Amino acid sequence: MVPFSEGEEGARSWAELRALVQAADDVGLDSIYAADHLLFREAEEGEARTVGIHEAFTMLAAFAAVTRRAEVGPLVAAMPFRNPALLAKMAAGIDEIADGRFVLGVGCGWHEPEFAAFGYEFDHRVSQFAQGMEILAGLLRTGRADFSGRWQSARDAELLPPGPRPGRIPILIAGKRPRMLSLVARYADRWNAAWYGHWEDADELRQRLARLRDALEAAGRDPATLTLTVGLDVTFPALAPDARTDGVIAGTAQEVAEAFRAYAQAGFEEVICHCEPATPDGMAELGRAAALTRG
Repeated sequence: MVPFSEGEEGARSWAELRALVQAADDVGLDSIYAADHLLFREAEEGEARTVGIHEAFTMLAAFAAVTRRAEVGPLVAAMPFRNPALLAKMAAGIDEIADGRFVLGVGCGWHEPEFAAFGYEFDHRVSQFAQGMEILAGLLRTGRADFSGRWQSARDAELLPPGPRPGRIPILIAGKRPRMLSLVARYADRWNAAWYGHWEDADELRQRLARLRDALEAAGRDPATLTLTVGLDVTFPALAPDARTDGVIAGTAQEVAEAFRAYAQAGFEEVICHCEPATPDGMAELGRAAALTRG
């Protein structure tokens, strides 16, 4: 997971981000994800403090161009921020740049201040998402969409050019409540839940998994057809002695690999990491942990 911002210091430069994603690609990590936000704004001592962040799809296109093997994608794109037919076009375009390495993660969004600041409707986000998926999935799976609803519409839309993988760009959905999980069961190739530390402490994640299984059963879908992914907080104290270690997976590459294996045994096929330090050295250590996990 690429951190676009550096705490209160503001957004990272393109040179820093390019070095980070190329290091992740070079050490053999399987995926490079980026958060989709427009700003972060929190009240502190009665005043709003705003932290900036780069626009995700602009940066993901650049990541696709400067990497060779890792998948790239948003974790996750907020459906209300973009027209769903345009989002399908953007996905096909980045998949072209990436030569078939793009994963489209989508969700509802959650940080209300950025919706207000940029003029997006915060209410009815799941309804916006459900209608958007009618269009998005139609275009990405069949190349066409014709839908009109209260929140979203596309009239006789076609996805041309279709990109290098017509019908096969993976759709990843992050969801935890019943209605969103029903949409996961209907549309998703992959499901994501985040952020967690050690598996034995992830009680809330186990509850989510139970609800997901219920949704898949209600939809009549084989659970084996849905890839499970999980977001984890990982720290390498030898490289980041001041980083927090409570509630996260912290240790050597070997110790981190052992934690990853617990998730693999629970059925997760991909772990997506917030890594400290988020530096080329941190990516190298994460790459070693990934290699040890694979055996």
